[in-house]
Amino acid sequence: MRIAHFCDSHLERPDGVARSAQLTVRLLRAAGHEVDFYHPGPLLSRGVRSVPVPFRQVRVGLPFTARPADVVHAHSTGPVGMTGFQAAADWGVPLVATWHTDLLAYADVFAEVPVGAAWCALRLGLGWTAGEFLELTRPGAVRRGRLIELGKGMFARMAVAIAPSAKTASGFAPFEPAAEICVLPTPVAPVAPGPARNGGNVVLSVGRATAEKNPELLLRAFARVHAARPDTRLVLLGVRQGRARLRRRIAALGLGGHVEVRPPVPPGEVTGFYRAADVLAFASTTDTQSLVLAEAEATGLAAVVADPELADRPGGAEGGRFTCEPTPGAFAAALLRMLDDDALRSKVAGEGLAAAAAYRPEVFLRRLTEIYQRAR
Repeated sequence: MRIAHFCDSHLERPDGVARSAQLTVRLLRAAGHEVDFYHPGPLLSRGVRSVPVPFRQVRVGLPFTARPADVVHAHSTGPVGMTGFQAAADWGVPLVATWHTDLLAYADVFAEVPVGAAWCALRLGLGWTAGEFLELTRPGAVRRGRLIELGKGMFARMAVAIAPSAKTASGFAPFEPAAEICVLPTPVAPVAPGPARNGGNVVLSVGRATAEKNPELLLRAFARVHAARPDTRLVLLGVRQGRARLRRRIAALGLGGHVEVRPPVPPGEVTGFYRAADVLAFASTTDTQSLVLAEAEATGLAAVVADPELADRPGGAEGGRFTCEPTPGAFAAALLRMLDDDALRSKVAGEGLAAAAAYRPEVFLRRLTEIYQRAR
């Protein structure tokens, strides 16, 4: 079986979409499948040529021609992903799409989302009027309604829609999907867990510090944690954009000297940060799965998750995650409880390790190939 994968995140971008697509392609190839992988590359490359977006770690793919495949798998809905949508229609083959990004949640945060939505509507031939396109410029309910119409157009073309979590699958309802819905989280590579820590003073956050990741909630909650436990430190790993603004906010909250801001590091180095921490603080409420959570659990790091909808661990493992409401008071109380209670921290860490051991890459690969076979 030949599968064509289409992804708009370039491989050097440290985001979950790129990493999920890369892992999926690698597993399929190792299992003997023929896989074409289309993703933005250098302008002079022989693959999908692309141009960088100024001041953003984003590249926009230029037009290209894909070779026919038996199944198309789209990981995004930018220029590369939309080429996959069109290719599936042209070749008369099933379109499988993984919904990695919450379109509705990101629309009011990133200016390029409404612009990209207008372009997608044109590519899909939805026949919108000028007034309907203009609705994308109006934040709030009007824009949301127009994006739902776009989502309906996308889902109408899918044979299978893959949701990386039950939370994401439930969010498909406004799009009225006729496609088969499958919950299939991306796995993480097994790692050797580090030794148990009993210091209880290092809180780690991994990922961007842009608005959709809720850094304000994290900092305000940590301010309360630090007031109760002055020896506690917060490590923010993976911050590239908005560093100056973030540092100003840290200073305004009186946290200077107690918060360490670190840029992204290669994936192989992130494990060391997990092992050096006592708890992972996860503040985002817009993630569709979060590989960070699964990675932390695979290394034996307990996590506090400020999104009750992400309580389920990949693979349907028993024992839900330790979650709280996304308010500074609730998040701080949950973090303090995790830091102070060694037995709770050990229990949560153990459940995370068990879940990671049960949901290995081969489980994901088997389920994915079954999806392809049913779609055909």
